Amino acid sequence: MRLYQVAMHVADLDVAEAFYRDVLGADFVARFDPPGLLFFDFDGVRLLLESGGEAAGNAILYLWTDDIETRVAELEAKGVRFVHPPGPVHKDEDGTFGPAGETEWMAFFEDPEGNTVALVTRVD
Repeated sequence: MRLYQVAMHVADLDVAEAFYRDVLGADFVARFDPPGLLFFDFDGVRLLLESGGEAAGNAILYLWTDDIETRVAELEAKGVRFVHPPGPVHKDEDGTFGPAGETEWMAFFEDPEGNTVALVTRVD
């Protein structure tokens, strides 16, 4: 099983499209407006951004990166403000989530709509 799609509510499709395409570099797939839907592809995982109506809830989008420090610097240069800098969150001693002994690192920021987005990597 693999993650197929993440859906999040946004208030402004234009702002969301520019952020996910131009700042994060996601591959734009489609826009349907109406009804207010944007689709992006993150290496085989589809992101659906929906506008209109009331936000049904919130989600966290976790984006894999091989080099978290470099990616954070690139995003900060584009104006992204991190609310939690890169740091270790879990040492996978027994290999539950990947190779045993690796440590999972994350850094958190918010998109223009206030949705939480995290960068994730694993290091020896």
